[in-house]
Amino acid sequence: MSASWRKALGSILTLLFLAAYIWAATVIGALVPAEWWAQLAYYVVVGTAWGVPLIPLISWMNRGR
Repeated sequence: MSASWRKALGSILTLLFLAAYIWAATVIGALVPAEWWAQLAYYVVVGTAWGVPLIPLISWMNRGR
Protein backbone atom coordinates (compact mmCIF):
# COMPACT_ATOMS: atom_id res chain seq x y z
CA MET A 1 0.00 0.00 0.00
CA SER A 2 1.44 3.36 -0.94
CA ALA A 3 2.11 6.04 1.64
CA SER A 4 -0.66 8.30 0.35
CA TRP A 5 -3.26 5.51 0.63
CA ARG A 6 -2.03 4.61 4.12
CA LYS A 7 -2.40 8.21 5.23
CA ALA A 8 -5.85 8.55 3.69
CA LEU A 9 -7.07 5.32 5.26
CA GLY A 10 -5.45 6.22 8.58
CA SER A 11 -7.13 9.61 8.59
CA ILE A 12 -10.54 8.04 8.04
CA LEU A 13 -9.91 5.44 10.75
CA THR A 14 -8.76 8.16 13.13
CA LEU A 15 -11.97 10.12 12.61
CA LEU A 16 -14.11 7.00 13.09
CA PHE A 17 -12.21 6.07 16.25
CA LEU A 18 -12.54 9.56 17.69
CA ALA A 19 -16.28 9.65 16.99
CA ALA A 20 -16.77 6.32 18.77
CA TYR A 21 -14.46 7.38 21.62
CA ILE A 22 -16.32 10.64 22.17
CA TRP A 23 -19.65 8.84 22.15
CA ALA A 24 -18.42 6.25 24.68
CA ALA A 25 -16.83 8.91 26.88
CA THR A 26 -20.07 10.89 27.10
CA VAL A 27 -22.20 7.81 27.78
CA ILE A 28 -19.86 6.62 30.52
CA GLY A 29 -19.44 10.19 31.78
CA ALA A 30 -23.15 10.31 32.55
CA LEU A 31 -22.61 7.46 35.02
CA VAL A 32 -19.84 9.24 36.95
CA PRO A 33 -20.96 10.54 40.36
CA ALA A 34 -21.90 14.23 40.51
CA GLU A 35 -19.03 15.14 42.86
CA TRP A 36 -16.65 17.62 41.23
CA TRP A 37 -13.54 15.61 42.07
CA ALA A 38 -14.93 12.42 40.48
CA GLN A 39 -15.89 14.22 37.30
CA LEU A 40 -12.57 16.05 37.19
CA ALA A 41 -10.64 12.79 37.55
CA TYR A 42 -12.76 11.07 34.91
CA TYR A 43 -12.48 13.81 32.32
CA VAL A 44 -8.74 14.28 32.91
CA VAL A 45 -8.15 10.58 32.27
CA VAL A 46 -10.56 10.34 29.34
CA GLY A 47 -9.34 13.61 27.86
CA THR A 48 -5.75 12.36 27.67
CA ALA A 49 -6.23 8.62 27.09
CA TRP A 50 -7.60 8.98 23.56
CA GLY A 51 -4.12 9.35 22.15
CA VAL A 52 -2.76 6.04 23.42
CA PRO A 53 -4.74 3.77 21.05
CA LEU A 54 -3.87 6.03 18.12
CA ILE A 55 -0.10 5.65 18.50
CA PRO A 56 0.11 2.36 16.53
CA LEU A 57 -2.15 3.76 13.81
CA ILE A 58 -0.09 6.92 13.46
CA SER A 59 3.16 4.95 13.32
CA TRP A 60 1.63 2.69 10.65
CA MET A 61 0.52 5.74 8.66
CA ASN A 62 4.03 7.19 8.72
CA ARG A 63 5.81 3.98 7.79
CA GLY A 64 7.58 4.58 4.52
CA ARG A 65 8.83 2.32 1.80
